[in-house]
Amino acid sequence: MANLVVRNIDDEVVKALKARAGLQGVSAEAEHRRILEEALLKPKKKSLADALKQIPSVGKDSDFYRKQDSDGDDVFN
Repeated sequence: MANLVVRNIDDEVVKALKARAGLQGVSAEAEHRRILEEALLKPKKKSLADALKQIPSVGKDSDFYRKQDSDGDDVFN
């Protein structure tokens, strides 16, 4: 495994890293590794809106018949 040295980090960033690590119960170094792995190696999750935008158009609403009972409720068979 390689070592990584990051210089000239703002004091506020270091404090935030240590606080975040403390909440996770790990060292600042372990939290730093986790943040880097998450940011660089894990695939980003799509939002629901993005997922819906990728659904292809398959026709008009009128192409799909919706059966209803006498009360006007949808019937699922």
